Amino acid sequence: MDKKGKKSEHIIKEVYPDSIAEEMEIESGDVLLAINDTSIQDVFDYRYLIKNEYIEVLIRKPDGEEWLLEIDKDYDEDLGLEFDNGLMSEYRTCSNKCIFCFIDQMPPGMRETLYFKDDDSRLSFLQGNYITLTNMKMEDIQRIVKMHLAPINISIQSTNPELRCKMLHNRFAGEKLQFLDVLYENHIEMNGQVVACKNVNDGPELERTIDDLSRYLPFMRSVSVVPAGITKYRDGLFPLELYDKEEAGAVIDMIESRQQRYYEEYGLHFIHASDEWYITAQREFPEEERYDGYIQLENGVGMMRMFINEFQEELKEVLAGEAYTMLKEGLERTITIATGKLAFPTVRDFARQLMEAFPGLTIHVYAIRNHFFGETITVSGLITGQDLVTQLKEQKEHGEDLGDTLLIPSNMLRSGEQVFLDDLTVEDVEAALEMKLTAVEPGGREFIDAILYPDYEMDRNNENFVYIQAYDKAGQ
Repeated sequence: MDKKGKKSEHIIKEVYPDSIAEEMEIESGDVLLAINDTSIQDVFDYRYLIKNEYIEVLIRKPDGEEWLLEIDKDYDEDLGLEFDNGLMSEYRTCSNKCIFCFIDQMPPGMRETLYFKDDDSRLSFLQGNYITLTNMKMEDIQRIVKMHLAPINISIQSTNPELRCKMLHNRFAGEKLQFLDVLYENHIEMNGQVVACKNVNDGPELERTIDDLSRYLPFMRSVSVVPAGITKYRDGLFPLELYDKEEAGAVIDMIESRQQRYYEEYGLHFIHASDEWYITAQREFPEEERYDGYIQLENGVGMMRMFINEFQEELKEVLAGEAYTMLKEGLERTITIATGKLAFPTVRDFARQLMEAFPGLTIHVYAIRNHFFGETITVSGLITGQDLVTQLKEQKEHGEDLGDTLLIPSNMLRSGEQVFLDDLTVEDVEAALEMKLTAVEPGGREFIDAILYPDYEMDRNNENFVYIQAYDKAGQ
């Protein structure tokens, strides 16, 4: 039941092929009414109720007929349903006004959805979002414990209650830290995040936070430290400053001084500096083993190390392959790669290695300056279509031959769509630049494939197929 006593109903958007739901003749447009005679409040309830070897599912068909389906299945087997609303209830908005909030730094006039602040615990489990816990009550935590939902990703910022209240601009933010104790005592897996703000929660405060959080090992499996993103739209907001090379190095030193101790006791390095710290400090990224299986990859922790390792392994494989000689002799191509300032040195080095291996290959790599948000924003995922077009047009006007293909990282586009952050489409950019645009998924293999095999779908399990592709591209 919802708060008004009305029975909850959930419209089914999609039924996955070869799923239990398809076998039971559930269809798109049907309505889920209950599982095991229990109304479903949200996705938490749904996931919890289907975890059984026998369940009864009540469905209403479009003509109003109700079906009670008896289902035998494996304990953790999914039904294969997708709903109109992924949370199966309303989204919870953020009640904070964090001093580092990126949404508060957005320019006016963009899509309304870009200004929505979520702080919904359910998105932590579904999409890996980091939540502050401030809009949660003890019964919400107890529900997580009862259903043993994990991992829960928590945006902590500081374990100093007074400082946390100040940073989140929420008088309840400090007392909500007690929820960490409840989750720990009930062995709920957690990951933490600290957004470091210069002269606010760094230095001794960051040391305190790290040491406090380490008490939750091994159930808090990782904590990332990331620098606050600062755009040019900060009028009237809390004054924040960028970290310089020496300051970034000091943060890294603090973190690395603790990693080995945690690893020796728990088998986890636990505390991690995001890639941006190493780039700012001009230091080498840690070896792969120190990322504990890339637990915080989506938080910008270890992405560059993974990219580098994958590229090196893939290039070695290509150069050792039997098709290399033909591909080397036959590959004549000029392409352009556009990326953010953070990844630029690494991508430029990759391009150099490929051009050395394939003399007929010319690769232009450009770091796109972020005029839209300000040049303090250096990640590729926040580059707009208009910045991309303007700066590459300038190169063309200066006589640069950019080739007929432009490669960009896929995170420049909205997930699952062909649209940039500023609503320019891939087609808009292609028309403006008179180039084919290809969005490349993250990974060293995908990077090399997009450059060496642009016209083929790769089948990595068929070496002969790869050989034929290279043979054909060499004009044999």
